[in-house]
Amino acid sequence: MYSVVMMKYEKASDGLGTQLRRLIELLDGDLEKIYENDGVGYRPRFTPIMKSLAARDGLTIKEISDLSSISHSAASQTVSKLIDLGWVFSKVGNGDARERAIYLTNVGRSMLPMLQRRWRATQAAANKLDAELSSPLSKLLAESIDRLSEKSFSKRIFEQEILLDKSKDNLN
Repeated sequence: MYSVVMMKYEKASDGLGTQLRRLIELLDGDLEKIYENDGVGYRPRFTPIMKSLAARDGLTIKEISDLSSISHSAASQTVSKLIDLGWVFSKVGNGDARERAIYLTNVGRSMLPMLQRRWRATQAAANKLDAELSSPLSKLLAESIDRLSEKSFSKRIFEQEILLDKSKDNLN
């Protein structure tokens, strides 16, 4: 099912962060262009929020953050942008006056059929990309997130610095 392909991207020496930024550029950049052509001002970063609200309207920022696996800050900033666009609105929640529930507006709700079609096409394209790779990208990303949730990258770097210092001491 997965085939070995010749790599055209010759910068394997680039750091992991550089490669990931390039990958996001290629994925989100193209998706951004598609949304720009729609002329409605939609951005890929809106998708986790819109998907969450499409599934269950009236969520708090915390619930959106938890459901969509994005930070509270990112969810809050994105919701603010969607409010500015008129696609969602907020109102005081039932239990706590400090908590605000987020709802789709009629405009936001009217966007859902087009967005859901695009999301299905995007997922199908991602699945096809997975099938073309030597290992499915989606699986590698999920595994990477799991491993980094178990042990942070900063802890891994610190451990490697200790090992490098020890090997340096052994050379002297």
